[in-house]
Amino acid sequence: MSIPATSRRVDIRGVHLGVTDAGAETLPVAISAHGLSQSRAAVIRSSIGDFSAVGQPEAPGGHRRLISYDARGHGESSGSTNPADYVWPNLALDLLALADYYSPNAPVSGIGTSMGTGTLLHAVTHLPNRFDRLVLSAPPTAWHTRALQARMYSTMADLFENGSAEELEAAMKAAPIPSIFADVPEFGLQPDVDLSLLPAVFRGAGQTDLPSFEAIAGITQPTLILAWASDPGHPVETAEKLRELIPGAELVVSETSADVRSWGRRAATFLAR
Repeated sequence: MSIPATSRRVDIRGVHLGVTDAGAETLPVAISAHGLSQSRAAVIRSSIGDFSAVGQPEAPGGHRRLISYDARGHGESSGSTNPADYVWPNLALDLLALADYYSPNAPVSGIGTSMGTGTLLHAVTHLPNRFDRLVLSAPPTAWHTRALQARMYSTMADLFENGSAEELEAAMKAAPIPSIFADVPEFGLQPDVDLSLLPAVFRGAGQTDLPSFEAIAGITQPTLILAWASDPGHPVETAEKLRELIPGAELVVSETSADVRSWGRRAATFLAR
């Protein structure tokens, strides 16, 4: 019998996080974290980064109780104008607090997309025993490729703070879309972040990076890495380095948007092993 998904706001570390809860309370918990400037609703609209299959009863081998949430400052979640709130180690503390809230006595499975992958990697390297399996999707720029992305985020933050409405609209239209998503008109639309928070959100993104090689090499959880091709903001190089660092990690590289849309089913199968 299908359990209807419910949405609510949960008070976590001084903010109200918008959360969708899908699956019976008796099931093991999986927590899904989205990408920068996205939200639960944005993911559903584009179906890119949609892991709802994990919380559906027809998921292979028995599904999980899927907790999807809007990161602080995104979607239906509240936030602040302090860039430090949006660096990945701080977002990781929100994820860990949600794990304690929904699964205080058992580890959870973690699912991340882009910023969510950065968040999850900081969470698992901070408190490894809170996780049993990891799905790291769309790993972002990191380490030596991060500096250029950070400068771009800083430029965008300045534009969000000081630009005119016309300049903002032109910048949105000019933003490059990876060729893999040329057939996904909903991909890369206007950020699902309040305009007053956008400068802080992007500055925080530019001030953060993945954990060190040494920290990531200490991950012992079974890990599935899902990457998409043709996107400098999410280079396959990062995914390949993660596979190299994490013992036994599996890597899938998708070349089409249709294959990216299979990630939810892939994750459900992986988590059920």
